[in-house]
Amino acid sequence: MLATAQRFEEMHAGLSITWETRSLQSFADEPLEVLAERYDLMVIDHPSCGRAASGGFLRPLDEVMAAAVLEDQAKHSVGESYASYVYEGHVWALPIDAATPVSLRRTDLLERAGEAAPHTWEELMGLARKGLVAAAGLAIDSLMHFFMLCQALGEEPFTTDGRVASDAVGREAMRRLRELLLLCPKGCLHANPIAIWNVLSTSDSAAYCPFAYGYSNYSRRAYAEHVVEAGELVTLDGTVLRSTLGGAGLAISARCSDVATAAAYAQYVASERCQKTLYFDAGGQPGHRAAWLDAEVNRRSNGFFEKTLPVLDRAWVRPRFDGYLTFQSRAGERLHAYLREGGAEGPVMEAMNEMLQEAHRGGAR
Repeated sequence: MLATAQRFEEMHAGLSITWETRSLQSFADEPLEVLAERYDLMVIDHPSCGRAASGGFLRPLDEVMAAAVLEDQAKHSVGESYASYVYEGHVWALPIDAATPVSLRRTDLLERAGEAAPHTWEELMGLARKGLVAAAGLAIDSLMHFFMLCQALGEEPFTTDGRVASDAVGREAMRRLRELLLLCPKGCLHANPIAIWNVLSTSDSAAYCPFAYGYSNYSRRAYAEHVVEAGELVTLDGTVLRSTLGGAGLAISARCSDVATAAAYAQYVASERCQKTLYFDAGGQPGHRAAWLDAEVNRRSNGFFEKTLPVLDRAWVRPRFDGYLTFQSRAGERLHAYLREGGAEGPVMEAMNEMLQEAHRGGAR
């Protein structure tokens, strides 16, 4: 974002754009209404759209951008990235970053161990029992994996009023996730995706990760000590895993005093030209489909984008109702306690269902 701001300033004399960073956890949890009081532009996660629609602290982009611009963004979306920012008839952000959990592998270490990357859940567990697997087990990531496993077991989460999933499917998803994480290095239960990418790229302690949010820089030559290859997910009972969409969107606060300039900058950052050149060149992970299909972008990233595009195209979109983020935070912590300490899965499902019902009743309050 710093590079795009610098270039946009060069093209618009007298303009100044200053970006401030926040942590991954803050990105997932920090109330946008607080940030919207301080900033004109914000990078947001799509589950925030429900709160934005209810609170009125973001500017609907369909009110300040030409329909042709939004139509082009929709046409060139990576999976449901663009659609994930459309809520209650308005567009709340432009997708500038597309991400979902993908598999990671160190081919050299797999070959040294006489192993191949797994294609099925059973093969994955076999590899994990040999001490070759690491996975991101932080609370928020574990919840995303839980959603993914529910779908692989035949049930899309949140399709029954007041329930995250049926008791049987939820319990089985939790059991499988805990079984996997217990076979991973101890620190994995407190590791976010970047930590796992770092493990694979800087050490020989793990050769494979079955699912972690993609960071294409680690597939670039010379970014880290070892290049990490990204790819497709395994199957479970014959169904390819469908991971939980992440990514990031560029939004404009309702208090922004120069909406026209903010909109022009957002359009520039999200444009095909910027996304597959400057944005990527500066280390960004594009949200525009043309960048994911670009031969030069893929050459410089060891094919990261073309190899993982099928995973992105089927990625599942989380709920976006006002109150979902409160549920996500609470449910993630409850699930994580089970993953750390064990116990019966039934009470965890009951607690998560109650949290969901409370979130619907109370919104973000």
